[in-house]
Amino acid sequence: MMHLFFDGHNDLLLKMTLGRVTAEEVRDGHGKGQIDQPRARAGGMGGGFFALFVPTPGAPGMDMAAMRRESYDLPLPPELDHATALDQVRIGMDHFDRLALLGVITPCTTADQIADALQGPGMAAVLHMEGAEAIGPDLAELDEFYARGLRSIGPVWSRSTIFGHGVPFRFPSDSDIGPGLTGAGKDLVRACNARRIMIDLSHLNMAGLRDVAAISDAPLVATHSNAHAVTPSARCLTDAELHLIAETGGMVGVNFGTCFLRPDGKFVSDCPVDHLLRHLDHLMGILGEDGVGFGSDFDGAVLPNWMKDVSGLAMLREALVAHGIGDALMAKLTHGNWLRVLRKTWGE
Repeated sequence: MMHLFFDGHNDLLLKMTLGRVTAEEVRDGHGKGQIDQPRARAGGMGGGFFALFVPTPGAPGMDMAAMRRESYDLPLPPELDHATALDQVRIGMDHFDRLALLGVITPCTTADQIADALQGPGMAAVLHMEGAEAIGPDLAELDEFYARGLRSIGPVWSRSTIFGHGVPFRFPSDSDIGPGLTGAGKDLVRACNARRIMIDLSHLNMAGLRDVAAISDAPLVATHSNAHAVTPSARCLTDAELHLIAETGGMVGVNFGTCFLRPDGKFVSDCPVDHLLRHLDHLMGILGEDGVGFGSDFDGAVLPNWMKDVSGLAMLREALVAHGIGDALMAKLTHGNWLRVLRKTWGE
């Protein structure tokens, strides 16, 4: 049987908030980005985490030319103000609701709902927040967002917030950069634990990750991150960090962004599937077969040229089979491990 992918991260809602694609175009197919419903069906994507992300207004975009050099160190963008973030996140949630109304997605807040939706016509969708600037220091907005379906939060993107510090796009480097969580950040982790909201470690620096590990009673999860041992980028997880995740029964979703797959860290599309398989093997070597999935970063990254967009998941499936991945392990990697960790996190 063909096992559908449940994906750890996509940025489709950002594309919609920026006005680059409409919900109707996502439903009907548009070819403008990396994900829409027809291509998702073609690739075998059954659902995933849909991220609410707000860029810093006026900040320059990713310096792609710099990220093609032998080494690079992009400065962190300025901090994002709360009011702007709150306004844009609410718009993103409205787009999420519109996709649901059109049947493109089926919003899910339990693992059983995800399992059921994977068999249905719409993509199983979990609402995620990447960078928690829309939440104030008193955490007053958290219950509003929870009521609208939010079940996963990354306290930071690659910039500083009132909760902690994100890592820069730096190569070569590790994530041992800057201090850990602030007092508000520790409060946020505790509040998420109390509400069974998953904490995403992606983009968080090493000290912050260790703080989450010390506070949280949930499995540690990085939804879209790779192995530093293969690609020594600040955004990739060291073996020490991976062992912390493994100790909690957590998991990591393999990111398809080429600068996190290529051993030289270059953000170019020339990226053989063997690079992805090296990350997969390394992660499974530490986390085990139950601790790895996929977190594509569709609509938020340069993808390998063999993948191109979400329809390329079909090629990934073929590569996994050729790599010796059997049916039982394929079920775990494509969606089963996400269901396992979400059941444990959400208390089902």
